[in-house]
Amino acid sequence: MEITALRKRGWSISAIARHVGHDRKTVKAYLNGERQPGVRQKTTVDPFDQFEPYVRQRFTDDPHVWATVLFVEVAELGFERSYPTFTRALRARDLRPHCEACASSKGRAHVDIDHPPGEEIQWDWLELGDTPWGTKLYVLVGALSHSGKFRAWCSDSDDQAHLIVGIHEILSRLGGTPKRWRVDRMATVIVPGSARVQRSFVPVAKHYGAGVDPCPPRHGNRKGVVEATIKFITQRWWRTARIDSLEAAQVSLDDFSVNVGDLRRRHGTTSTVAELAATEQLLGLVAYPADVTVTRKVADNALVSVWGNHYSTPPGLVGTDVGVRWRFGSDTLDIVSPAGSLVVSHRVAPRGAHRTVRLPEHTAALEKVVLGEFNSDRPCPTKPNRPPSDAALAIAAEIVGDQAAASPVIDLAVYQRVIEGGEAS
Repeated sequence: MEITALRKRGWSISAIARHVGHDRKTVKAYLNGERQPGVRQKTTVDPFDQFEPYVRQRFTDDPHVWATVLFVEVAELGFERSYPTFTRALRARDLRPHCEACASSKGRAHVDIDHPPGEEIQWDWLELGDTPWGTKLYVLVGALSHSGKFRAWCSDSDDQAHLIVGIHEILSRLGGTPKRWRVDRMATVIVPGSARVQRSFVPVAKHYGAGVDPCPPRHGNRKGVVEATIKFITQRWWRTARIDSLEAAQVSLDDFSVNVGDLRRRHGTTSTVAELAATEQLLGLVAYPADVTVTRKVADNALVSVWGNHYSTPPGLVGTDVGVRWRFGSDTLDIVSPAGSLVVSHRVAPRGAHRTVRLPEHTAALEKVVLGEFNSDRPCPTKPNRPPSDAALAIAAEIVGDQAAASPVIDLAVYQRVIEGGEAS
């Protein structure tokens, strides 16, 4: 304040420096706003400076990306400081954009419920519409209530058959099933408007020896473990996953569940999710024979794409929609015509194996169709001499009209006679 006041009185910078006992450069820096009182200049370079442009761009691309996700990314780029140092830099530089919609939302009162080991698993669907391959992705998530250990199954449908397949696949990855299944009021499990289990789902629960517990109406946070897990999967995995197909998504999600999800510290404890999951006592599994049906279009090469593999059909079905029926646990699948009649049965290839399963008779029939479309005619010649015909010249003469008479006519025979006469002389 004294420096500013003296400057307003007309004092020179040198006079002010002598009066306050500081260097001229220091006084000039304060007057120009380059320095602030009480803030010392840094003598070392902030290691976050070189990563700030990348973080700013990531927040421009996605304002809601988690700081934990960004920390992993900048650590791979060479950032060697801790996570608290990283988040402190984010707050100090005010890098995250403000979102009014998120700032105005309010939370709900909640309480943590104690779950004994092996007692309960919570189920819910995660629906993802904006996928790189253009079709909707349904992710069934199962999370153990005690340990928080989760596994997930990627599907192209959320009907009951795909739900049953997903349940078994998730339980197989977890090593068994708990005694109780906690679900929200999904129509494939609970009769809409009631707390009764669907009649078609009762045999499934009995088969696995588990009881089904629906959440109370308008109390989805009763299954807060799986809700938190879905949020974790969406923000930590889906936002930055580099995938191009459903099969690639499953491989990536399995790897994420083991290498990231199981290594988390469980809230309120010092143990990891994997350490707590080791205390879960789960029941054994036997696959329930669910009948899965999907619709696929036959490609131009008479193949049907199913779960990362291709299966052959007769060439007469090219371009039509056919049904693919498969009983879970069976090693064969059936392709049926639009009328519902059986067309062919194939042995099931492993999911995502990128195999082509083609019967010899289908190969022969397709070759016959392709070769039958060939012809023996010689192709048109590419180097003929075809000047304008008489008909074309007549039309050109009509277009030109009297201009042709006014145009000079050059007789090359005259030049020929001149050349011959010159040679003779």
